[in-house]
Parts: sequence; structure tokens; C-alpha cells
Amino acid sequence: MSINTYRLIISCPDKVGIVAAVSSFLAEQGGLITEANHYLDPDSKWFFTRQVIDADSLSYDVEELRTRFAPLAATFDMEWRIRDTSAPTRVVLLASKQAHCLSDLLYRWRSDELDFEIPAVISNHDALRSYVEWHQLPYYHLPANDKAEHFAALTDLLDDLAPEVIVLARYMQILPPKICTRYAGRIINIHHSFLPAFAGAKPYHQAAERGVKLIGATCHYVTDELDAGPIIDQDVARINHHDSIDDMVRIGKDVEKTVLARGLRYHLEDRVLIHGNKTIVFE
Repeated sequence: MSINTYRLIISCPDKVGIVAAVSSFLAEQGGLITEANHYLDPDSKWFFTRQVIDADSLSYDVEELRTRFAPLAATFDMEWRIRDTSAPTRVVLLASKQAHCLSDLLYRWRSDELDFEIPAVISNHDALRSYVEWHQLPYYHLPANDKAEHFAALTDLLDDLAPEVIVLARYMQILPPKICTRYAGRIINIHHSFLPAFAGAKPYHQAAERGVKLIGATCHYVTDELDAGPIIDQDVARINHHDSIDDMVRIGKDVEKTVLARGLRYHLEDRVLIHGNKTIVFE
């Protein structure tokens, strides 16, 4: 079995024969399907599928596969893409002062636990420079005292870096609509609460005031509506009345790291399909 695969991702209006048509097409091309996932949304009647094909089973490259598949896609009004997994995804990481999520992602990157390329780390503070540069990665400090200047510089820098994905690893700035729209479905954020509860600033303080018994973290796509984008992954940790806000922050950081890494993995592996303001995640 080869390491290199092609991932075929499809969403379209449901119709009899979609699975048979796709499977037959791949079989006729000599394509070996190594993984297949399907889902029909009962409300919208939209069909979703993720097919993984052994690249070595085909006698041609991914561009030819796209060309040959296009007529079938048109027949079923498909929204589709095919990704060649031999090319690592370009992921730009944004952070502020807190290092726990950034540190966790850099560890997973260095240990090859997550397969992606990091062209740069960007921050509105200089506090994490030495840590990032120890990893031999470019570090860009863009002060945010003037928000307009900060986001103008960020926009220009992102244009130069050409990321496929942007990860907000506790980047404590609210992105302007222009950036959210330009990279729609490609900006991943970690929010330190179980959304939609306690959106916005200081969610642990909000949780403490409410006396909750569970705190959580949410990995979601960024939209121009604060903390309201499609959710990729969530998890929780149990607390009680003995736990101070500092305890909750400490406990929550572990949840944040896990949820962000899992959400990024799902995205990198093309397991997340956005449908309106929710997601289908093929775990």
C-alpha cells in the first residue's frame, strides 16, 4: 500500500446512484479505494462523501484525475475537490502571549504527529520569539497598538506567505471581516469555552460566576461573527466549587490543546465538510 493518496471530497443534493457512480468511476480508472465515508443530512437532503484513493493504483497524476472526474461531478451538481496528500498543507500559526496551544502544535509538528508545513509564526507580541526561533521557524512580530496598521500588515504578510490554513493558537485579536471572508473555511480558532456558552472575553470568569460544573473548549472556523463559526470539535473537563479561576484556567488549557490539535488534524485530513453554519466530521 502506498503512502501517497488522493482524497476526493464531495457534497451535493442527494440523488439515487451517487455512491454507485463514484465507485464505478474509480473502479473503471483502476483506483483502489482505501477509505470511504458517507453521510446524508436529513434536513437539507444534502449528501456528503470522503473517498481516499491509493495514488499508485492509478496510471496518471492528480490533474488527470480531476479532468476525468469533472463530467461526472457536473452530472450530479457536485461541489468537490481532490487533494494530493504528497504535498503538505501550508499552515501559518498566529499567537499572542500564551504558549500552550502553540507549543503543543509545534511539538506535534516536530515529531511528525501532524503532517503540515509551517512557513511562519505571527504574533502581536514578541514574547514567543525565542521559543519559535529555537524551532528554526520564521517569527513575525506585528504590534497591535494600532489595529488598522496591525491588520494591514497582517494582510500583506499573509499574501506573501500564501497559507492554505491559518490557525489562531490563542491569538487574542478579533480578525476583521476582510480577512475572515478571504480565508473563509480556512481559519481555525480555539475558544476556551464550550460554545455557544460564554462567548467573547474571559469565559473562565463567566463560568465561575455561573457556577458551572463543566468547562470546555471549542475548535471552530472563524467567521466575521465573533465565536460563532462552524464548530469542528469540542471537549469538556469536570470542575467543582473548590476550583478557583486559576484552577479552571489550568484545567482548561489541557482541554484547549487537545481540542485544537484534534480539530486541525481533522481539517488536514479533509475530514471536515462545512454545511451552512455546521460541519460534518468524518472521524
